Amino acid sequence: MEQNTQTPIKNKKIKLDFKDSKYATGRRKRSIAKVWVKKGSGIIHVNGLKMNDYFKRPVHQIIVTRPLEISEVATSYDVKCSVKGGGLSGQAGAIILGISKALISHDENLKSNLKKDKLTTRDSRVVERKKYGHRKARRSFQFSKR
Repeated sequence: MEQNTQTPIKNKKIKLDFKDSKYATGRRKRSIAKVWVKKGSGIIHVNGLKMNDYFKRPVHQIIVTRPLEISEVATSYDVKCSVKGGGLSGQAGAIILGISKALISHDENLKSNLKKDKLTTRDSRVVERKKYGHRKARRSFQFSKR
């Protein structure tokens, strides 16, 4: 009655070799993504994990792969991302911009398709700051007449 004491290791970080790759930076909200793109088989790693392990929600997975699918090179490039700051949506948006810029530096012919879908411009919207005398950025405290 021997028990298996070894548990399967999930989310194991993998060391990747990305020599001869193109680098780009993407930003969105408070997130900053460093992205490396090289010729390969279409594998995407985020912070050392596979994309499906890092982004659990299918919406984020679709968002991240969008630049590769639009330029029709989803199975010809490998992507390695290092992203920090913000939440998952902001991080996914930062990765999109980084992948788009890196693909353009790899192959200039992809620029027209990516620019058409507005994937090459930074989304400059950020959270508005809280003002004094208010509960939030614009929401005031409840007014009481009596």
